[in-house]
Amino acid sequence: MNSPQAQVGRRANDLLASLPPADLALLGTALEWVPMRLGDTLYEPDAQLRHAYFPSSAVVSLHYVTKSGASAEFAGVGHEGVVGVSLFMGGGGMPSSAVVHTGGHGWRLDRNVLLQQFGLGGVLQQTLLRYTQALMAQIAQTAVCYRHHSVDQQLSRWLLATLDRIQGEDLVMTQELLASLLGVRRESVTEAAGRLQGLGHISYRRGHISVRNRRGLHDCSCECYGVVKNEMRRLVGEERMTPR
Repeated sequence: MNSPQAQVGRRANDLLASLPPADLALLGTALEWVPMRLGDTLYEPDAQLRHAYFPSSAVVSLHYVTKSGASAEFAGVGHEGVVGVSLFMGGGGMPSSAVVHTGGHGWRLDRNVLLQQFGLGGVLQQTLLRYTQALMAQIAQTAVCYRHHSVDQQLSRWLLATLDRIQGEDLVMTQELLASLLGVRRESVTEAAGRLQGLGHISYRRGHISVRNRRGLHDCSCECYGVVKNEMRRLVGEERMTPR
């Protein structure tokens, strides 16, 4: 049977892949390789979390839905992170949801195993706490972005951040879903996507977005993309932030 190190090496999540072999071996068979399908809800508001998820090829949206039904994403998680930080931070649950917006696979870890190993301290604990600080920076910067930057800038930032988490330049993404993630009207997304397409930075057809000019998209984005990426590099490690 292949070792946990070999399995994670082939199906990498950056946090797991960064662990020393001895620390990774302690997780053993508790790490499950699972599909993470588009639209899957990994946790719901105020629910007791049973697992932490370490995405590999999937991307997960952390978002909040208001009583009126409006919603907005406050963070995204891909191969650089973990979904379920409230487990080891002591909260157990969140007043928000975690939903897969780009299907793929990842690793699932039982809460009891995670808590046991986290409680021992060491590299796993340090790695998860550093990532949590980077996630907090992403949440804070996203709030600033929503308040002060245009929809064109927000859309450019979101596309760049998502591209860093996937293979290729193509996204399966409807305008309705994008509007829900950015917390804006669908018409605003349509107009912003049209302007980016007119500049030659993206091409859009129903349900699909292809990035044609990443540098141009970067120029249209705000500083929030760079701030979040640099903070992730500082806290988690630059070598783990290379786009796939």
